[in-house]
Amino acid sequence: MNVYDQAHGLAQAIRESEEFKQYDQYKKQIDQNPELSGMIRDFEAKQMQIQAKQMTGEAMPEGMMQQLQELSQIVMRDPLAAQYLQAQMRFSLMMADVYKILGDAMGIGNLVQM
Repeated sequence: MNVYDQAHGLAQAIRESEEFKQYDQYKKQIDQNPELSGMIRDFEAKQMQIQAKQMTGEAMPEGMMQQLQELSQIVMRDPLAAQYLQAQMRFSLMMADVYKILGDAMGIGNLVQM
């Protein structure tokens, strides 16, 4: 059994998964709308800033969570954005499960914390 062949097989299975197909479909639609795409990028950037601060134990600037909640409400009003973010979450959860399975098989726990 060649590890590289197996890795390519796993990549193919991921590309063929419903989670990836839906995520990819919505991503392509989002990418065609520069305004919506920018709004989602801003939302994701703010989310990542907050997660980074939480992971490092850094103090959260006042109002940062409020800004994220307000931005989330604005983004989720758009049906396509809401579908995209939900598909992205399902795909991320599937990938986290794959990382966990690989980590468990090697006895090292989670490979990546998502």
